[in-house]
Amino acid sequence: MKKIGLLFCMAILIASCSSSNNKNAKKDVTDYAKTIAASELKDMLYTYASDDFEGRKTGEPGQKKAIEFIKKQYEDAKIPSPIANGNYFQEIPEKYFKGRAKTSENVVAFIKGSEKPNEVIVISAHLDHIGISSDGEINNGADDDGSGTVAILEIAKAFKTASEEGNGPKRSIVFLHVTGEEIGLFGSRYYTDVDPIFPLENTVTNLNIDMIGRVDPKHENGKNYLYLIGSDRLSKELHDVSEAVNKKYVNLELDYTFNAIDDPNRFYYRSDHYNFAKNNVPVIFYFNGTHADYHRPSDTPDKINYEFLETRTQLIFYTAWELANRDERVKVDPKES
Repeated sequence: MKKIGLLFCMAILIASCSSSNNKNAKKDVTDYAKTIAASELKDMLYTYASDDFEGRKTGEPGQKKAIEFIKKQYEDAKIPSPIANGNYFQEIPEKYFKGRAKTSENVVAFIKGSEKPNEVIVISAHLDHIGISSDGEINNGADDDGSGTVAILEIAKAFKTASEEGNGPKRSIVFLHVTGEEIGLFGSRYYTDVDPIFPLENTVTNLNIDMIGRVDPKHENGKNYLYLIGSDRLSKELHDVSEAVNKKYVNLELDYTFNAIDDPNRFYYRSDHYNFAKNNVPVIFYFNGTHADYHRPSDTPDKINYEFLETRTQLIFYTAWELANRDERVKVDPKES
């Protein structure tokens, strides 16, 4: 009986050690990507794209509610601002908008890199929308760009979890929510041309998210997809990294239709990544294409495909993770003579 008891105690000890080792095992990037959940994206978006935010028109009360919502998400997650302690707002004066809007704000948070903190990856989305129609209907902008806004918040929380567990990014990650996109890319242009909080020469790349929650008519076959725009315009290396990450982790259908130089829609010039690209910062613009509810009061959170949104957000997180942790920053292609 003593021998049996001894063997039983040893078995318990071995099991306990094994359990302890599993808890202390270093997590993989996939563990952090899994914290990006459709349920959390949905909860945030139903608030952010609700009537309470009055369509988030630049400079108006609804947009002020939007920036406070975003700020609270970062405060609750204990993700700091690079501007000043507790100050997440990069204020843009009324005169900058040339009469098109009142004073407005970008919202900025960041996670400092562990090895190369001066090199930064900027993940951006616009926080504004088009406000209230003349007939009083509210344009909630769930897809445009509520989807990008909540995606950034989930990505930020995933990086924060990794950082707290000693797996923080080697390069800094900047989470940039810009205002004034709908009236002319004002917020991103202010950041790049007037007050870049981090020098543009230290900005490795900009990953811009503008509408990633819906399905356009071309892709109604049920397979998850994303349009990628600009990934190879300035850095073939960035494009190759993006392709490899997608293939390794999520295997979405990546559609480059709108990346064509002669694209009649000119989407490359129509979202906030362009203000980085014109300053020679490599970019990727993530986009689901337009749909019948684009810029209409019917762009509501009940029409978002949250499972697709989850996977698309995870792809962007994986891409940012790779760019932040690889040994060398992605290189800009030499200019053709």
